[in-house]
Amino acid sequence: MSAEEIDKGDATTEAESFQDPHTPSKSAENSLEAAIGTQVREFRQKLNMTVVELAKVAGLSAGMLSKIEHGLTSPSLSTMQNLAKALHVPVTALFRRFEEERDASFVKAGEGLKIERRGTRAGHQYQLLGHTVGKAIGMEPYLITLTDESDVFPIFQHSGVEFLYMLEGEVSYRHGSKTYIMQPGDSLIFDADAPHGPEELHKLPIRFLSIIVYPNPKVS
Repeated sequence: MSAEEIDKGDATTEAESFQDPHTPSKSAENSLEAAIGTQVREFRQKLNMTVVELAKVAGLSAGMLSKIEHGLTSPSLSTMQNLAKALHVPVTALFRRFEEERDASFVKAGEGLKIERRGTRAGHQYQLLGHTVGKAIGMEPYLITLTDESDVFPIFQHSGVEFLYMLEGEVSYRHGSKTYIMQPGDSLIFDADAPHGPEELHKLPIRFLSIIVYPNPKVS
C-alpha cells in the first residue's frame, strides 16, 4: 500500500469521522477493536499526523495501522503501548470508547410504580423508582410520602442496609434505641434488620427517598 493510497484512505476516513465522529462502523459496532481504532484515529488527528507518520513513530507498517484504525485487527499489548507512546497518551486512553452493555432502570418524574408494603396499611405511600436486575446485590429505591392520613410505624424490619434522604417536611425517625429529627437535606443510613420507622410526624406532608440495598438470594 503506497503512501498516496494511505493518505487517500485516511482522508476518506476523516470525512466519515467528521460526519459522525461517535459512531463506529455498524459491522464492528461496540467491539473492542472498533473502539481502540476510533481512539487511535482521533488522537492521531489531534496531533495532525498522517497514518504514515504515526506508523513510522510507532514502529508499524502503514497497512497494519490502517487495519487497527478501522477495527479490522486486534493489536497486541506491545503494539498498543507503542501507539500510546507515539500519541503521548496512557494506554488506558485507547479503551475509552469501549463500553460493555449495562442494565439501567429509568423512571420519569411521577411515574414510579405504586406498590404495597407493610407501611401501606399505616397510610404510607410507596413509589418504586426502579430496581437492579440479575446482580449479586439488590437495590430498591422508593419515594415515600406521609400525609395527615399516615400513622407512625417505627417497627419495620427487613434485611439489608437502608439509606434515607429527606425531601420535604419534618419527622422523628427511630432506628433501634435512637431517634433522629429529620428535615429536608438530612440523610440517614442504617442496618435495616433493627426496628426502624417514623415515630412522630412533625411537619406534613413528609417526603423522603428510601434506598434499600440487600444481598440478592437469586444470584449465587
